[in-house]
Amino acid sequence: MAIYAIADLHLDTSQSKPMDVFGHEWRDHAEKIAHHWQDQIHDDDIVLIPGDISWAMKLEEAAPDLVWIGRLPGRKVLIRGNHDFWWGGIQRVRKALPPRMYALQNDCLVLDNVCFAGTRGWTLPHHPSYNAEQDEPILKREILRLELSLKAAVKEGKPILCLMHYPPVDSNHPHSPFHELLAAYGVRACVYGHLHGPAHRFAFNGEIDSVRYQLVSCDYLQFIPWKIPEEWLQP
Repeated sequence: MAIYAIADLHLDTSQSKPMDVFGHEWRDHAEKIAHHWQDQIHDDDIVLIPGDISWAMKLEEAAPDLVWIGRLPGRKVLIRGNHDFWWGGIQRVRKALPPRMYALQNDCLVLDNVCFAGTRGWTLPHHPSYNAEQDEPILKREILRLELSLKAAVKEGKPILCLMHYPPVDSNHPHSPFHELLAAYGVRACVYGHLHGPAHRFAFNGEIDSVRYQLVSCDYLQFIPWKIPEEWLQP
């Protein structure tokens, strides 16, 4: 069993939102993802998908995209991204998922002696676009959701891997309320997405206070699922 991660699939089986408007590298991106996925991932592997899964606005519209993911090899663990407007009540989402696909929200999941936790996250106060009146309530809610997830995870007594959509830290600000929680609960590593194109330069890939961070936006990975090093799960 191996664990992989890839975020920001931005699927649209209706083809109403072509991704190549964001750059030539996005042309036929779903086909690229499927090719690399099938080339290296096996049915007993685990794939972490930290948000921005489908462009759909409603759950029923996202169904073809979820089926597309479900047909690929491996077990999949999902969290919500800022563009996942189809993701409503968690129970409805879970009922709609194909077999061997799991959605996290305020809780955790144990697969093969590894515990997975996470939340969407939000824009941090140092970001130029941060608006305290609008963003602070959402940020506080996401911090609470991460803590609920980690409280559940630590009870399992397994190595913890975290999924977040928004970067929990960045290259200029290596500490945040999200990082403080990840470090306090002994999280081994956190994979995240959200950053695309020129914004890749703000990514932090490395270790802070024994927590490892890795950007896994699909364009950053050249649409190749990234394998989490086995040593990240060692005691």
